[in-house]
Amino acid sequence: MTWVLLVAIVLLAAIVVIGLVLGARALRQLRVAQPTLPPTDDPAYVAEKDRQQQSLAALRSAADEATSTVDEAKSAAAAARAEAAAAKAEANSARAEARRVLDAARAEADTVLERAHRQAEADAEQVRAAARRSGEREIALLATTTKEQAAEVERRALRMDERERLHSEEVDRLTERERRLAAADAELVGREAALATREAALAEAEERQRRELERVAGLTAEVARTELIDAIEGQAKREAALLVRDIETDARSTAEQRARHIVVDAIQRVASDQTAESVVSVLHLPGDEMKGRIIGREGRNIRAFESVTGVNLIIDDTPEAVLLSCFDPVRREIGRLTLEKLVLDGRIHPHRIEEVFDTAKHEVERLCQRAAEDALVEVGITEIHPELVTLLGRLRYRTSYGQNVLKHLVETAHIAGVMAAELRLDIPTIKRCAFLHDIGKALTHEVEGSHALIGADVARKYGESEEVVHAIEAHHNEVLPQTIEAVLTQASDACSGGRPGARRESLESYVKRLERIEEIAGGKSGVEKVFAMQAGREIRVMVKPDDIDDIGAAVLARDVAKQIEEELTYPGQIRVTVVRESRVTEIAR
Repeated sequence: MTWVLLVAIVLLAAIVVIGLVLGARALRQLRVAQPTLPPTDDPAYVAEKDRQQQSLAALRSAADEATSTVDEAKSAAAAARAEAAAAKAEANSARAEARRVLDAARAEADTVLERAHRQAEADAEQVRAAARRSGEREIALLATTTKEQAAEVERRALRMDERERLHSEEVDRLTERERRLAAADAELVGREAALATREAALAEAEERQRRELERVAGLTAEVARTELIDAIEGQAKREAALLVRDIETDARSTAEQRARHIVVDAIQRVASDQTAESVVSVLHLPGDEMKGRIIGREGRNIRAFESVTGVNLIIDDTPEAVLLSCFDPVRREIGRLTLEKLVLDGRIHPHRIEEVFDTAKHEVERLCQRAAEDALVEVGITEIHPELVTLLGRLRYRTSYGQNVLKHLVETAHIAGVMAAELRLDIPTIKRCAFLHDIGKALTHEVEGSHALIGADVARKYGESEEVVHAIEAHHNEVLPQTIEAVLTQASDACSGGRPGARRESLESYVKRLERIEEIAGGKSGVEKVFAMQAGREIRVMVKPDDIDDIGAAVLARDVAKQIEEELTYPGQIRVTVVRESRVTEIAR
């Protein structure tokens, strides 16, 4: 700033000097030209004089302005000098402050450096101590390891010595055994020679005896053998005929009673509450006047409904309710949903019934498809034929003894997976077998035959492996199980269906059935203990070995099984196992 002001002052001074020089030169010119001026009355002279006076006045005013400018410049220079002095003083004070701060920073740096040195020395000491301790630990560990290795080497040496001793003893035993075998061979050779001599003597004696018998009887050996065979054959035929006659008589006397018992038992099982619930659905109505609209004029609506849906509609005196009856659960559900939509809509006529039936059919198919996909995701099966998915969806409305079949399949697959995991087998394959074992129940209303064989044919048709097909067809023993997958499928099916609460059977009746089974077996003579196992699917009977022999055990098992068949009603089958054990204990003193 100071330098800028100085430059400005110098420029203004130069301008003033130049103005003064020009003014002085003009004045000199005027003085030189005055003697030769024309007379004052000359107009040109007067005009020139006025012009020069004006110029002179202008030069004077310019000189005055230059003077004032110079004064202003001087005052500005003085102010600049004062400001420069103040700035210099401030600079000196700033330098002093900077020196003081620098000295303080140097002192602080020295302090920090000294503190850092001390901290570094302390850290180094700690590191050295830690390294010393770590080295001591490693040395101790190496010493321990060395001792353990030495002990292990010593143990191995002892084992090697013991093994060599055993080998030497084994060699001695083998040598002794070879010696004994050689002696036994020599003895056997002698015995064989003696036996050959004795056999020759016996053969000669038998020949003499045979010739003597032929002489006394007057028959040859061939003729006697033929007569004996004919007599034995006739006696065997007579006994066989008597046995066949007795069996046929017994079969005729018991066949009718046994057949009647089987039919009654089957009717009792089919006529249970579970069966009634599985073929009938109830739809509640908003009012009894809706029954007349469902029937229609001269019964046309109900006839159209039964014709379109294939479901029998039963309208009786039950207040605000109608019954839908059909053996196909999917068709019954479609009919129930159709009737429910018609009741909610209020428009009931044959054309409307067909429209609502199509809508309900698609809705039920979608629900079945969704249920099958959810079940497959829960089990973990991804690759499966779409037709099998459709059949699995139909099991959403299928029940067996009150148990939903699709949920039963999921539960069976989980149980089989747990068993396979415990046995370290192929979990996906076994879960697939268990999940598809009741697939045939989706077609039992359409195809004749056992659902196990139907399911096996369907699985084989849609590309399932032979392991899966065999497990399906063998899970009810229509085919003898040949693989571990089939056995585990049977076991998981029994666990899912036979556990308490899985099927529609109260706990009280379940307990009573188990108690009755144990009573039947325990009431037989010679029975010591009875155990009902596997939810009543198997019974173990412990008998007294002194009272019952092996044949008696077989007869007892048959008697218990027959009495259970006659007195109890149960799903599936019950295995009766009779255990007879003899123990002899002696004490060496």
